[in-house]
Amino acid sequence: MIIVKLGGSVFSDKKGKAENFREKVVRSIAREIGEFYPDEEFIVVHGGGSFGHPEAKKYGIRDGLLGLSGESLFWRKKGFSLTHHAMLRASMKIVEAFIGEGLPAVSVSSSSVFLMDSNKVAYGDVEPVRKLIETGFIPVLFGDVAVDLARGVDILSGDQIVTYLTKLFRPRKVVFLMSVDGIYDGKPGEGTLLFEIPSGEIDGLIERLKKLSGPDGDVTGGIINKLREAKEIARFSEVWFVNGLVPGRLSGAIKGDGFGTRIVP
Repeated sequence: MIIVKLGGSVFSDKKGKAENFREKVVRSIAREIGEFYPDEEFIVVHGGGSFGHPEAKKYGIRDGLLGLSGESLFWRKKGFSLTHHAMLRASMKIVEAFIGEGLPAVSVSSSSVFLMDSNKVAYGDVEPVRKLIETGFIPVLFGDVAVDLARGVDILSGDQIVTYLTKLFRPRKVVFLMSVDGIYDGKPGEGTLLFEIPSGEIDGLIERLKKLSGPDGDVTGGIINKLREAKEIARFSEVWFVNGLVPGRLSGAIKGDGFGTRIVP
């Protein structure tokens, strides 16, 4: 089994118009998966890109529901619903692109599968996902809003979903598709590209990258969170970070001779 994480910056331009979609890029990725399917089983997990992020930020979903009442509570709940439906639209476009390339992709609503507790996945009912795979489908899950047992609601990232699925399904590889060539020792696309990172050195790399974070937040573009998840994933599976905008990079990672960053034991 291969788990492919399709980053939001790959299938859309996060800085562009809301809900823009790179259909040609997604179709190219689907064709590369098609080189190995059905001999290889796949799960695809995608991020929010220009779909879910704007609504989640506007309505402050990350702040949860605690302490809210009246109009403020309704506002946050409205944002929860709108964010979820934006992600459904993103998933629909991705699934349609896969089907257009002859792959039996099926969207699985992550908010109906996972429960969170204090920003961590507490439970996931993945039996339907397992059955889809056994039947020959390619399940497509996605970063989403989710019910949080402690905070009411929260954001469930696609990276968190990948980690949870890896622990249960033990895929032979997990491939993160990004808009840069891999993990750098600085800001994404700057500094030196790291072709191999021993999992035991991830914590040190995270500390170095933290120093690049400015007052406005993490200028590393979420790489720190991905590395945290990758460290956990590497306990169970080989992990790659490659550029999903460049044809052939995904198939190279699957074959084992790809251009990008590989996490090694």
